Amino acid sequence: MKKFLLAATMLTAGTMMTATSAWADIQIATAGPMTGQYASFGQQMKAGAEQAVADINAAGGINGEKLVLTVGDDACDPKQAVAVANQMVSKGVVFMAGHFCSGSSIPASKVYEEEGIIQISPASTNPKLTDEGGPNVYRVCGRDDQQGQVAGALLAKEFKGKNIAILHDKTAYGKGLADQTKGAMESMGGTAKMYEAYTAGEKDYTALVSKMKQENIDVAYVGGYHTEAGLIVRQMRDQGMKTQLVSGDALVTDEYWSITGAAGEGTLMTFSPDPRKNPGAAGLVEKFRAKNIEPEGYVLYTYAAVQAWAQAAKTAGTAEPGKVMGALNSGKFSTVLGNLSFDNKGDVKLPGYVWYEWKNGKYDYR
Repeated sequence: MKKFLLAATMLTAGTMMTATSAWADIQIATAGPMTGQYASFGQQMKAGAEQAVADINAAGGINGEKLVLTVGDDACDPKQAVAVANQMVSKGVVFMAGHFCSGSSIPASKVYEEEGIIQISPASTNPKLTDEGGPNVYRVCGRDDQQGQVAGALLAKEFKGKNIAILHDKTAYGKGLADQTKGAMESMGGTAKMYEAYTAGEKDYTALVSKMKQENIDVAYVGGYHTEAGLIVRQMRDQGMKTQLVSGDALVTDEYWSITGAAGEGTLMTFSPDPRKNPGAAGLVEKFRAKNIEPEGYVLYTYAAVQAWAQAAKTAGTAEPGKVMGALNSGKFSTVLGNLSFDNKGDVKLPGYVWYEWKNGKYDYR
């Protein structure tokens, strides 16, 4: 019931924020890793948000007012994310379609809650974001406890009796996903022969790979991002290991294959259903491709986050956050992801996770 307990507070904050900007452009934002090793995801978010704003403005804006988009770069760093959030407050932003990394979204959400700004993340999957977040926090992606159930089931059943390593990068996302997967696997009778942390951003994982080789690891589950997962699988192949790599939704970028090359063949990963395959999204997908933008990964999830907020603002008849929250809590929204709504935590009601496999440089349903 948290979405309703603090609604009055958010309404007051939202009223204060928008009272001075009536009939002005509506300031919204997206934020994620626009630079750094995960910048491919930031670029996905930027492309999705920019196209959504362009399409909404071309159709007349929100209640006759135009949207203005600000793009923030948090580099997936928690402290930088808080600084970005405070910058958005100073710009009068009423809605944030972000952040990407859970480790950024969670601390930034505290700023948005205090200042009466709605946050809809297209990508942050750590349960704490909505379990512990304020009434202003939503997401259009799934949760790691959902993703972990799917991954754990595969490890326990399809790789029964195999030597399994669970690896994580110590981040809120990576460790959270690895732990959820490990717990689900164990609840179904599976066991992990190794449970190891690694440091994100390094280039040489030889020591970790050598340890897995000594332990005769058949399957390595990586809770982390595509850059490190790509290096780990490549270095496994360099040591002659045929170990199966399994991971999560942070591998949904073509950049993964640019790191692995043929070593990435057969990699398995979980991700939500691919919205590019949604017949209702065909026109939008072609619009992106005409601009030489492949709407992979979180492009369309960010687009959908803006869509949902915009439809709620139209229903509310205002961009005032308190009233938009009311519309978000009770409405159903037609988006590029399909028709969606939110539960009382702010989690999206959509189909969960499915399996993908990397083949010939592309990922597709397994």
